[in-house]
Amino acid sequence: MTQLEKANQYIKENKVDYKERPAFHVSAPVGWINDPNGFSIYQNTAHLFFQFYPYDSVWGPMHWGHVKSDDFIKWEDLPTALAPDQSYDAEGCFSGSAIATSEGHALLYTGVMKKDNKVYQNQCLAIGDGLHYEKIDQNPVVDGAIMPKDCSREDFRDPKVWQEDGLYYMVAGNRTNDHVAQVVLFSSHDLTHWQFESVLAKDKQGNLGAVWECPDFFKLDGEQILIVSPQDMCESDAFHNGNNAIYLTGTYDNKTHIFDYQQARAIDDGIDFYAPQTLEAPDGRCIMVAWMQSWDNFIKPVHQKWANMMTLPRELSMKDGHLIQQPVRELNQYHTNHVSYDHYHFTNEITLPGISGRMIDLTVTIHSQNYHECTISFAKNDKYHVDFSYNKYKNILELDRSHCGMIRDCVAIRRKKLRYVHDELKMRIILDRFSAEIFINDGEQVFSTTFYTPLDAKDITFSSPDDLIISVDQYDIVL
Repeated sequence: MTQLEKANQYIKENKVDYKERPAFHVSAPVGWINDPNGFSIYQNTAHLFFQFYPYDSVWGPMHWGHVKSDDFIKWEDLPTALAPDQSYDAEGCFSGSAIATSEGHALLYTGVMKKDNKVYQNQCLAIGDGLHYEKIDQNPVVDGAIMPKDCSREDFRDPKVWQEDGLYYMVAGNRTNDHVAQVVLFSSHDLTHWQFESVLAKDKQGNLGAVWECPDFFKLDGEQILIVSPQDMCESDAFHNGNNAIYLTGTYDNKTHIFDYQQARAIDDGIDFYAPQTLEAPDGRCIMVAWMQSWDNFIKPVHQKWANMMTLPRELSMKDGHLIQQPVRELNQYHTNHVSYDHYHFTNEITLPGISGRMIDLTVTIHSQNYHECTISFAKNDKYHVDFSYNKYKNILELDRSHCGMIRDCVAIRRKKLRYVHDELKMRIILDRFSAEIFINDGEQVFSTTFYTPLDAKDITFSSPDDLIISVDQYDIVL
């Protein structure tokens, strides 16, 4: 039995019931998942792969799991795409990307191997038909030896590929041997033979982490964007400590292949968000998905055989140099049971009839101008709740999951300034059993978190010490 056959047989025999997993966020049928990989369109269908260890709910030798969807909401589990079964990837098939070609669906991934007690990471290629994939005989197609000598061979991973002007280009995460984070760029005519082009970008001030993982390089609304996920960042007003996901904006010289970034900003202000990857949809939308978890503060469902999930795919745009993120519009197709309250007045704490649930799309708009603070508590019962609040005097948004029963949850609160102050504050909260994604003012900021509390904790309350006027719209989400 091959490693792929073994993985698929194990999944078949141990698959977790659908009702015990997220409904419309990608998760594994059993086992552990992390980074999204190969987010792409192939034969008019969205494909998403992910780092996957089927045999336990902890990280292990990495495989590639695989799902597909016609609408980014309802995902179909497919057979495991890659397993670590060759000498060049014996230590794991790490993250990568995918692209449709005339030969089929091409997967570029990082093969990890050990030689002379040293770890080497190289880039490898597999070709498939959207269901089954074969690694090519020429692997690895990018040996780290073709990079300059000061580029790390141990931290050289996560290729992201695209096609432009008749060539394939690929960026990969890297660092120098003296631990300066950077992204390297390669080009190819055929995906098999690659040449080194440049160090595309590197950490200018030395404060953006030790390694840049999972790079993604693309244009959005006329601006050049480089997304990276830095490891080991120091805490600042802009970024939390540890692992982050950030986007850099700047100018790209396509002759020297140097990206000169001027700004670095966090993508998500919440607790759980890492390793985002984008695709261009057939209608031109730029859509992003990420791992809704964090290496710094890993929590998982208790007594379950699965761990972790992806974010809801998000539509991206730019506004005044800042990234705007909105849930994919396809979610609206699954709205049912609309309940609304228009300009509702209250003081202290209230519940509103019909406003509750753990699979909902809830929008709350604060109309009041003079107030101190407002808190929305959700996934709530007598024992558990998650709070999201806005302190108007301090202009601070706060996400607090400290009342979710996770005694080892060392990062349970995240605070960020409201970036743009408008006459009204709009919060769209999407709940899917064990997660919340909170979109502020039509996606100007986003807070993402997971929580693993009993599903009967589904009450929602609104509280404020002041007289407050709010409007509320809720839809159940039914697949």
